[in-house]
Amino acid sequence: MGPKLPYEGGCLCGAVRYSVSRAPRTIYACHCTDCQRGTGSAFGVSLVVDRSAVALTKGRPAPYAAQMSDGRSKQGMMCTNCGTKLWAESLRNRDFLILRPGTLDERSWVKPIAHIWTRSAHPWFRFPDDVALFDTQPAEPWKELFSLWEERPAR
Repeated sequence: MGPKLPYEGGCLCGAVRYSVSRAPRTIYACHCTDCQRGTGSAFGVSLVVDRSAVALTKGRPAPYAAQMSDGRSKQGMMCTNCGTKLWAESLRNRDFLILRPGTLDERSWVKPIAHIWTRSAHPWFRFPDDVALFDTQPAEPWKELFSLWEERPAR
C-alpha cells in the first residue's frame, strides 16, 4: 500500500523537506472540534508513523504548541516561513509522530481506515461505507486504530 518507500514530503514553500522510511502504522480522520479549528477544515487526517522513520532532508522546522480548552496540550513541528504544520508529536507514546498527510508529495493513496469523533462531524459530510466509525475517541486508540490498519483488505 502506498508509493515506494521512502515517502517524501514538505511544507508549502519548500523550505522544509522530510522523508519517511517505513510504512504508516495507521491513517484515520478526526472530526473533533479541536481538529476542525486546528486545520481550518471539516476534519483532520492523521498518518501515524514511527518517529525513527522520519528524517529531515532540508531546512529546520520549529516547534508549535497549543493548550486546548480542556487542559490538554498539542505540540508538533511546523515551517516558520510558510506556517505549514508538518506533524504532531504523540504525547501518549513518544515513539510515534502524527504526520499531516497533505504534506506528502504523493498522497493519492492516503485513505483513512477509521473516522473518530463522528458526533462532531459536519452534517453535510458523508462517511465512506468501508471504514470504522467511532462516536468519540476509541477506548484504546493506538491499539484499535493500528489493528484496523493491519486488518484492512488489500487495495
